[in-house]
Formats: sequence, C-alpha cells, structure tokens
Amino acid sequence: MAFSDRSYVRDNHRNNRQQTSTLVWLLCAIGAGFIIQSVFERLVPGGEGAFTQAAALVPGLFVKGRVWTLVTYTLLHGNWLHLLVNGITIYFMGREVLPLLGNKRFAWFCVAAAAGGGLMWLAVNFHHQYYTLIGASSISLALLILFACFYPNNKITVLLFFIIPVSIRPKYLAIAAATLDLCGLLFLEIPGRHTDISVAYSAHVGGIIVAVCYYFLIHKRAWRRSEAARESALPEWLRKKKKPAAVVAPKYTVNITSRADLRAEVDRILDKINSQGFASLTDEEKRTLDSAKDMLSGK
Repeated sequence: MAFSDRSYVRDNHRNNRQQTSTLVWLLCAIGAGFIIQSVFERLVPGGEGAFTQAAALVPGLFVKGRVWTLVTYTLLHGNWLHLLVNGITIYFMGREVLPLLGNKRFAWFCVAAAAGGGLMWLAVNFHHQYYTLIGASSISLALLILFACFYPNNKITVLLFFIIPVSIRPKYLAIAAATLDLCGLLFLEIPGRHTDISVAYSAHVGGIIVAVCYYFLIHKRAWRRSEAARESALPEWLRKKKKPAAVVAPKYTVNITSRADLRAEVDRILDKINSQGFASLTDEEKRTLDSAKDMLSGK
C-alpha cells in the first residue's frame, strides 16, 4: 500500500480540505454584513444608516466606546463592486495563505489586519469626527502582500479591468499596490484632497504594514520560537556574546526502526500541520515526514 493511501494520511487530507472553513466563514460574514446593511438601509422603515452607524468605524463614535467597530467596519461595503473586488481578492489570496498559517493564525492575522487598517485610518482622520470607514480592503491588501512575500516569483494571472488577462509576478503586483496606496495617502488623504472615488488609502497602508510585520518579524524571523532564533535575527553587533551552550536533546525523537512509532509520530505531525500550518514544523519534524514517506511506502 502506498504512503498516500494509508488511512491516517487520507484523514489528514480531509482535515486539510476543512482548513478553508476559516476563509469560508470570513467570506460569509462579509457577505452577510452587506446583506444586513442593505436590508436596514432600504427595507426597514427609519433604519437607513442604523446598521452602518453600529458597525462602521467613525472617530466620533469610537471615542465614545464603540471599540468593536475597529474590526466590524470590514463587514460593510459601499456597493456590490466594492464587495466583489474585496471578496475575490480575499478568496484567491486567502486560499493560498491559509495552509501556511493554519486556521487559528489565519483568523488572528485577518483580525490584526482589520484592526491595523482601522488604527491607521483613525490616526490620519481622527480630526474628522463624522468620517466613516467601511470595507474589507485592509484585509484583502494584507493577504495580497503576505501572498507576495511567500510566493514573490510565482506568476499569477489577473483580470485587468475584469476583462484583460495579465500574467504578473506577485512581488510586482504587491509593489504596485503598495506604491499606489502610499502615494494616495501622502498626496490625497493626508492633505484632504477628496476625489469622486473615496478610497481609504490609510486603511490599506495599515493592512500592508501588518502583513509585512507578520512575515518578517513572526514568520521569517521566528521571534517566538526560541532565544537562539531571536538572537540570530539581530544584527551581529547587537548579539550577546555567549559561551557555547550544551547540546540539548530534541523534544521529540522518533524511532524509525519501529513502524508503529513512526506512524504515531506522523499522525502527530499531520495534526500539527492541520491546526497550525506547515510553517510551524521544526526541521526535525520535516525530516521525519521525508523519512516516513519512503519507509512507510516500502521503499
């Protein structure tokens, strides 16, 4: 029997397919928010703007205690096109990023992107007490930038103006988006120059900052894993000079001579991938998976 045909591998594949549940819930929440918003504004007598005021981010209301609006503003959108653009971006970028982060970390990343975008927008527009921020653009931009960080050179096809297919490397798409938003923030939003198309450039920039910080400070640099990892992330002149530490036995050891023990270890690693993402694996666990693939397939 091949390694990929074994029951515990098939079960894990089913669990991996269920990883999209966080992404699906996010898209459902955004879609439901827009529907409720439309119902309140168009069908409920006297309800015009009621749901928007309760969920949108407004500086004058935020300071009065509506702190939840720092995240709930992403559930509202100005029109169907606004919703469609954000929904498509979140779906296609999210389905690529989700397996690398895992469900929980993906959810927290989206919350952080929403809050980061909201805080950046408040910092720029706080003196406008009744300005309103709506839309999940901070999340969609954050996922786009994070995807470009993970796969900078993997060509993707995008529809320019929803019509013309264009192949482009994600890093160039991310650079173009970040440059556009930075220019809009510096030359339009901060000076207070309004256009016919109202774009919250500051919220976009906030989401971009969250994505860049996550990738370089948490994912790539691995600040949370160990003191040694944090030390290696610092410039050489800031690192502490220490005596060589004694070699510590790894937390998990695998007796590859025992198939039963190896299967148990593989099950634990697959469960970890399912809950935390592939990026959470240690080098030891990755080597174990490589060994198991050949050994359990009878090679």
